[in-house]
Formats: sequence, structure tokens, C-alpha cells
Amino acid sequence: DRDDLDAVQRELREREGCSVIIYDQTCAAEKRRRRKRGTLADPDQRVMIHSDVCEGCGDCGIQSNCLSILPKETDAGRKRTIDQSGCNKDFSCVRGFCPSFVTVKGGKLKKPAGVSADVDFPALPEPTPVSGNDPYGILLTGVGGTGVVTVSALLGMAAHIEGKGVSVLDQTGLAQKFGAVVSHIRISHRQDNIHAVRIPAGEADLMLAFDLMVAATDDALAKLDTRFSRAVVNAEPAMPAAFTRDPDIQFPGEAMEQSVREACRADGSWFLDAGGLARALMADGMAVNLFTVGFAYQQGLLPLSAHSIERAIELNNVSVEKNKQAFLWGRRAAHDLEKVRALAFPASKTSGAQTVQVMETTDQLIERNKAHLTDYQSAALARRYEKLVRAAEKAISARLGRDPMLLRAIAENYAKVLAYKDEYEVARLFSNGSLRKQLTEEFEGEVELEFNLAPPLLSRGKNGERPKKIKFGPWMETVFALLAKARGLRGTPLDPFGYTADRRLERRIIREYEADVAFLLRHLSADHAVAARNLASLPAKIRGYGPVKEHAYQAARKERNQWRAELNPQAREHQQIANAAV
Repeated sequence: DRDDLDAVQRELREREGCSVIIYDQTCAAEKRRRRKRGTLADPDQRVMIHSDVCEGCGDCGIQSNCLSILPKETDAGRKRTIDQSGCNKDFSCVRGFCPSFVTVKGGKLKKPAGVSADVDFPALPEPTPVSGNDPYGILLTGVGGTGVVTVSALLGMAAHIEGKGVSVLDQTGLAQKFGAVVSHIRISHRQDNIHAVRIPAGEADLMLAFDLMVAATDDALAKLDTRFSRAVVNAEPAMPAAFTRDPDIQFPGEAMEQSVREACRADGSWFLDAGGLARALMADGMAVNLFTVGFAYQQGLLPLSAHSIERAIELNNVSVEKNKQAFLWGRRAAHDLEKVRALAFPASKTSGAQTVQVMETTDQLIERNKAHLTDYQSAALARRYEKLVRAAEKAISARLGRDPMLLRAIAENYAKVLAYKDEYEVARLFSNGSLRKQLTEEFEGEVELEFNLAPPLLSRGKNGERPKKIKFGPWMETVFALLAKARGLRGTPLDPFGYTADRRLERRIIREYEADVAFLLRHLSADHAVAARNLASLPAKIRGYGPVKEHAYQAARKERNQWRAELNPQAREHQQIANAAV
């Protein structure tokens, strides 16, 4: 077990000579392939993240290194959700030190109904193939575990069925860890015309990009030529492997699209939300690859017939009808993208008006936070919150005239530090109906829940290790309901949890933030407004539970000292004198 790795390393380091550690286990991606083929038992359970409990700290990604953990943007900031269609059921994400992970036993995933392939749609004309090199080079780019190698095998088989020469080279690299996968396919009328399996630089006629980030790498772009290369790209944002280490990373979609566009001929690039369309139409995000292939085919970009591609799908004998439908929907999208979008995302039948999202005003944010704090603890806590925020509003107005970014930072972050997620709050969020609502949205049928928790009074770490999580059965929902009602004890001498290190830290953060707001308002000036905003926003970086939050707090303290020094003229002067002396 991977949990034993540290102990094994400590044991072997005491032995003389060279030691070898071999970890022998079938990779999670291979297990998922075998389950789809029915050759490996499929555990009758899944894991979901209760988004209200999630802090968005990213520790689950660090522990699992899994990109099926996706960002989920909410009013309360970025949280996490699990892409169930890509989940390998490794369950290592549960090791993240967070109570939001709920094991769901039984039941089935609730999938969208999708759109029937028999829907009324105009007959598709056969495309006119574009001219290209001989051999014709097709570059597939994607990530491991998503079927890139399967698509390369299908296209290679389709060429073989037509009696053409073909070579296929799959570069999987770290594919089993969602690393980049690049496949080189070369097709010719004669096998003798293919002298190398790898597509040389600048000789790819077509790039089928199932993942935009891999498509925009230097190695992939080097295969393209601005005179003749074309690209069909799934532009749906897909976080890179770095997301497992940097929870706040942003997806640079526009810049990557421009890189691909500039590497192709002027009229030779198509960017579409193939992933979103495939999920809406097929109720399965894994259909994106053949959807993209179908789009490229209908554009005339593949030197193959539809019959041979469909025959290759049949010979593969895995999800035959679903894969053929994905190919068909891709063709339809190339023929009439707007009609396909309308079928995938039908407009509301109750109103013909267009929905426009308007950013929440600061006053609306303050009122929402007051309501949350009242539910969290009491109206008194909400009044405490409003008093500080309104005082900050007046001070900002007097010194700067107006700085909505600074006021918003204070309004958001003060509410965050006041409503820390202790045992009472986690219990309230698990028992206020939001868990059952999320379950109903994601699952159907009879389910049994298992909660993965590390209560500080029951779970303690040894020798500097993290406390171990303990599994609790469905009876825990009753405990949650009772514990939520006892939240009036929070912060009083009768609070049994208030004496733990975690709760003492939470109270310290509140005191420090109130002091920081007073400090920045006292030294506020237009020259240092940026430093004031950064100091006011610092709690947004202090996320997580237990040791994760403690680590984030220690890292934030360094920034705190930096921004306070920049705001305080006297401290800056002392620092300048010290620097000059050095």
C-alpha cells in the first residue's frame, strides 16, 4: 500500500548498500479499461465532493495527482468537483485532508437524457476531401486515459480496411498520470511511400486536438506548417497537471488558441466546445474524441471513408453504437454547428428572453454574507460583520474617494474568516439539505453514504504525521443534525472543540484580520492601494482544514508582513535604511 512507502523508506535507509523499492500495482487507467471490457469487477461505489463543505484548498489533487478532480466556480470561490466519466475509481483523492468527500455506495450516476441520433436532421452530404501530402500526416494530441490511442488505432484500421498504406506511432509518455499523449498517423496509397512513422517537423496535414493545452505545446506546433496544415481543436478548458499543485491556476485558453491558429494556414483552424457538446448530446464526456473525428471528416480533412471508420469502430467492439453516434454528431456539427448547438442546449421554453449575468453589487454581497452569518451563528455575528465593513466603506471613501475592489475584498474575506468551518458548520452543511440536493442531481436509485472524517477528538497524528481519516456510516447524518443545533456553544467555555489547536488558529486569524483592516485603513493612500487590496485579500489563500490550513496560514504570514511593511511609512523607512547599510 502506498501509505507504507514512508515507513519502508525509513527502514531501508538504515541498511547498508543499495536498496530497491518496487511498487507493483495495475495502474488506475488500465483498471478502467478492463472494467469497460467487463474483465475486471467494477466497485459499486463512487466518491462525490460536497461543494459547500469543500474549501478549494487543492489538497485532494496533491494527494491523488488526479485530473478527474476539476475546478468548480461558485459564489463562494473556486471549489472542486469530480468528473465521474473520467474517474478511475482509484479513490486516492479521499486522502485529501477534507471532510467534503462522501463515498456513495449503490445507485447509478444520473446522466443527462442526451439527444437521440434519430432526431430530425438534414441528410449529410459526402465531403470533398482536401488535397494533402503523400503520405498524409495526422497528429493526434490529448492526455492519457481519455482514448487517444484508441482513436489512432481506429484510424489506422480504417486505412487498412481501404487497402491503404498506414503507420501509427503512439507516444504515451506519462499517459497514465494524465500526461501528454501524441499519436502520429501517416496514410498513403502505397505502403512503400511511408519511410518513417514519425511525422517530421512541418509535415502534419491535420492536427486533431482532443486537448488544447497539449496542442499548444512547442513540440506539437512544430509539426505544423502555415502553408497547408489544418487543425480541429476541442477548445473546452481542461486543467493541466499543474492544477494538482496550484489550485488557483487559470486556463490560458485564448493565448493557446492563438498559438495554434498562427501555426496553421489562414483558413485552416476550427475551435469548438467538443467536450460540452458531446456530454450534452451523448451524456458522456468520453465521446469527445470521435465527435472531433467526425467533425474533421465532414470538413473533408480525413483521407478515409465514413464506411471504413464505422467499420473500424465495429471491429473494436467496444461501445459500438455510442461511438458511431459520436462520429455522426461530429459530422452534423461540421455541417450545421448552430443547429447541433440548439439541439444540445435548447433554450428555455418558459421565456424567449436572453439570460444576462450581472455581477453582484457590493451591497448585495454584504447582504448575502449577513444572511449566511446569521445561519452560521447568529444575527449578532452578522451585525459585527456589517459594522466593520461599513466602517471600512466610510474610511475608504474619505481617503480614496472610491475603491470598490478594496471594499469588496474586505466584505468577502471578513465574512470568510468569521464563518470558519468548524465541526458545527460542517455538520450544518451536511444536514441543511444541500447534501441530499446534490446527491439527487448526480445520482439516482437507492444509495448508502459513508463519510470520511478526521475528528480532532478521535483522530490524532503520530510522529508528526497527519491524523488518519475514519469512515463513518449513514448514521452520521443524525449526528450532524444534532451537532448543527449545538452551534450556539461555538466560542463559549462549554465548546468542547474550542480548545483544539485548529479552533485556536481560527480565532487568531479573526483577530489578526480585524487588526489588519484597521491597520490598512489607518495607513491607506492612493500610492499604496494595491498593497491594501492584497492585505485585505490574504485570507482567500488560507484555505483547508487542519494541517492544510495551518500550512497555508504560515505561508500567508510572510505575505502579511510584506504588505504591512509597504503600507506603513515608518516601517518602509526603517527597511530602506537597513538595505542601504547592507
